Amino acid sequence: MGRFKFIISIEDWLRGEILVSRAVKVGIPLIIIILVVAVVAYLAMAPTPPPAPTPPPSIVMGTTDKISTLDPAKAYDFYTWEVFNNIFQGLVKYKPGTTELEMGLAESYTISEDGLVYTFKLKPNLKFSDGSPLNSTVVKYSIDRVAKLGEDPSWLVTAFVEKVEAPDPLTVVIKLKKPVSYFPALLATPPYFPVNPKDYPPDKIVEPNPPTCSGPYKMVKWIRDVEIDLEANPYYWGEPPKTESFVIKFYKDATSLRLAVEKGEIDLAWKTLNPVDIKSIKEAGKLKVIEAPSAFIRYIVFNCQSDIFKDKLVRQAIAAAIDRAEICEKIFYGTTEPLYSMVPMGMWSHKDVFKEKYGVGPNLDLARQLLTQAGYSEDNKLSMELWFTPTHYGDTEQAVATMIKDQLEKTGMITVKLSSAEWGTYTDYLTKGVMPAFLLGWYPDYIDPDDYLTPFMHSKYSYSIGAFYNNTECDKLLEEAQIKVSIEDRTALYEQIQQILAEDCPEIPLFQGKLTVVTQPNVEGVVLDPTMLLRYYLIYKT
Repeated sequence: MGRFKFIISIEDWLRGEILVSRAVKVGIPLIIIILVVAVVAYLAMAPTPPPAPTPPPSIVMGTTDKISTLDPAKAYDFYTWEVFNNIFQGLVKYKPGTTELEMGLAESYTISEDGLVYTFKLKPNLKFSDGSPLNSTVVKYSIDRVAKLGEDPSWLVTAFVEKVEAPDPLTVVIKLKKPVSYFPALLATPPYFPVNPKDYPPDKIVEPNPPTCSGPYKMVKWIRDVEIDLEANPYYWGEPPKTESFVIKFYKDATSLRLAVEKGEIDLAWKTLNPVDIKSIKEAGKLKVIEAPSAFIRYIVFNCQSDIFKDKLVRQAIAAAIDRAEICEKIFYGTTEPLYSMVPMGMWSHKDVFKEKYGVGPNLDLARQLLTQAGYSEDNKLSMELWFTPTHYGDTEQAVATMIKDQLEKTGMITVKLSSAEWGTYTDYLTKGVMPAFLLGWYPDYIDPDDYLTPFMHSKYSYSIGAFYNNTECDKLLEEAQIKVSIEDRTALYEQIQQILAEDCPEIPLFQGKLTVVTQPNVEGVVLDPTMLLRYYLIYKT
């Protein structure tokens, strides 16, 4: 009975009339037909379900570098600073593609006439990635915390800052111990980046994983030496990243990194591929290779108080005998460039002072002439020891030392013994004056000529890199350049200092690194500049 009643009601709905006997005869087939019609009608009237969500766009980058810590009060290595520049931000920041500073978290700032007081106005409504406020109190807290904890990067604060004040939520006042013309460049470094007090207590180093962030990206995961996952920060004050998520994968060596980018497992490879691999990738032509000068430099340091190298003529002779181009071409396959000053190419005030004084090199006739003046000859050769560290600067370091040895011995008046030590011992030796001549490299703490001259040429600091150089005239010029405000005045002073460098040769510049990124053909937005910081938030795929 129940089935019969159902058939009658459907028939009435469809046709408005029914014969019971017919319904009984055709009941089963009719049920099937009616159900099909009903289902089709229902589906036609029902809303279409939304499509499955598309995974957010993502960039995957590979590197052999490592991040050391998540605490800006402790971090003092360049790659960790690079990551911080994508997830945190300072009052000022570098304009991509340049060494020019522009406003970051600050809207504006003023400098007192005596150069001792910097007053910053913050952008309104700044927030961390968890929505908590980022105001002047947070800025003061963060800078004070770095100074109090006293870790490696703390000198970038304690050497310059007398006091930080927060008179109102949008105003930060920084009072200096003495005028410092390059102080804005210091403000663009991580020791000055505001951190969330919820994550970072005032009295200890911590590893909040993940931390709340203030930059274009926020960190969502860090597995040490394996992977970092970043996502767009919804509370960032500026333009959002070009790509929603950014993944960093860590590789154990350059060979693994090369294979990953060639197989398409990653979108780009950054820091560091072997020079021979870069050459091979260029020749294959399947991937994009993007290059630009970096601010990383390599050089020879002389202990100017050692028995042999206290004689300026000997240091000058070695400067004349060096063939920089041979090193760059035969060892680094063009991934480095010859450097003729401690101030890198591309930075204001740079002058090719060693090229002007000694030529492109090698100038063996001049080298022999200088050695003769110093009392040496083919029968009374200069016997010297050149030190290098075998792994800190990569697998090529022994080849660099060997090539320099060969170049110096071509004078016919020098014999060179090579010695080496691992990095920990090496740094101990250089400050104790154990090594009379040795190879070293420099990444900048801040982007300013001062950072390439004062540590090497001021008598108060040159011991820290093993030079033990003392020149009171040079000290005065360096100190004057630190307090001058105009670029023109500072450039004139730094040019004088570079002339002294070429004359006295406490260090001999060798070469300047190139920044190299290898990407898949569809990757865009890679911007390289002398800051050596890769802006992840500008990178995207087409």
